[in-house]
Formats: sequence, structure tokens, C-alpha cells
Amino acid sequence: MLTSPKLNLLSLLAGARDTLPLVLAAVPFGILFGALCQAFGLPLALCLAMSIFVFAGSSQFVAVNLLGMGTPWFIVVCATFVVNLRHMMYSASLMHHVRRFTLIQRALMAFGLTDETFATVLNRLNRHKDQPFSGAYYLGSFGLMYSNWILCSGVGFILGSQLEDPLGWGLDVAMVVAFIGIVSPLLINKMMWLSAVLSGGVAVLTYDLPFQMSILVSSIIAIIIPTWLTFRMKNKKRSLLQEGAEG
Repeated sequence: MLTSPKLNLLSLLAGARDTLPLVLAAVPFGILFGALCQAFGLPLALCLAMSIFVFAGSSQFVAVNLLGMGTPWFIVVCATFVVNLRHMMYSASLMHHVRRFTLIQRALMAFGLTDETFATVLNRLNRHKDQPFSGAYYLGSFGLMYSNWILCSGVGFILGSQLEDPLGWGLDVAMVVAFIGIVSPLLINKMMWLSAVLSGGVAVLTYDLPFQMSILVSSIIAIIIPTWLTFRMKNKKRSLLQEGAEG
């Protein structure tokens, strides 16, 4: 029954529905990307090709800025690679959920693993721990985000000639606000709060690092320190239990 077409369709629609708030927040973000492509003199075909084949908002913004400044291609590749390293952490957290899928299916999921889809899927897994991971739900989230991003990139490019100083509009703030709303309910214990505070604090302190390295640095620190403290607390608790048993 879990694999029935009707249930798959419902899961597909549920994934799209739960991602809709983030999709709406991504609309100005996608329009801004298209407008920047037009402002830097990049052709429409390249703008759409980046959204179709790269499909990674942050790295696309970095790439457009570097290409607009005439940066060598290998630096553009390295910079976007670094910005997208955070997706490795996303993949690691979902790895045990997708082992039953084929290599092609996992490759498709990897391509669609954006910040928005990861947040939506993780939220569902936390709210419905008794239910198995749904590939249809994942596809519904990914599909809506993907089509929206391509459409908004094209619209932004067309409207770009009518927008002066796209960055000055502050449209990118919408994504930040949306993620605060998604992440906040997930902070359910002290270590999660510590991770959030560390990531925010370190991101501010390292904001001036080149190629948006602050994202990677703050993410690594926010993972390593709470994880180390968690293992230390578990080992201390285990030692106390052993001492109590021996006593």
C-alpha cells in the first residue's frame, strides 16, 4: 500500500505543498539572479543554462559576480565548489534514508538537494518519525523548487533592464527570513541551540572571507563543537554509570 500510485501522488503533492512557503520566498531571489545576469551582460541562454544544469542559488550568484568581473574560469569553478560544500553535510544526514533507492534515483535526489528541499524533508522526517522516507515527497519538493527557479530566472532577466541596482532592492532578504522560520522550530535541545548560535556568530566574524567562505567555516564549527560536546557528555555519563555499577 505504501507504493500505491494514489499514495505516491498524495506524497508528491504534499512535498510541493510543504515547500510552497519557501518557493514564494525564492521568487524574488530567482528574479534577482536573472536581473544580475542581465546587468553583467550575460546572455539569456547562459542565465537559463545555469539555473537548469547548476540549480544552486548561492553558487550561481557567486559565479555571476565572478564572470561579470572577468574572473578566470578555474577560479569560478573552485569558488562555486567551496560554496556548495555544505550540500555534503546535507547528503550525509539523509544517506541512511535513501540507501534503498537506485543509483540513478539517488543521483537525481542529489541534484535536487537544495537548502529548501533539505529543510522541508528534514522537517517532515522529524515530525513523522514513524513514517518511512518518501521519494515522491522529495520529488514533489524538488520539482516545485526547480521549475520555480528556472521560471523566475528568466523573468528576472527580462525585467533586468528595468531594474536599477538589483542588489539595492534587498530582495535577497526574503530567503533569510524564510529559513529562520523553517529552522527555528527544529531547535529542540541545547546542542541545537548552541549550533545555531555558533553558526550565526562565526558567520558574522568571518563575513569578509573571500568566495563566501564564511558559510563553510561557520557550518564546520557549528557541527564540530556541539558534536564533540555531545560525545564528551555521553562518555562522562557512561563512566559514571560504570563507576556506580562497580561500587
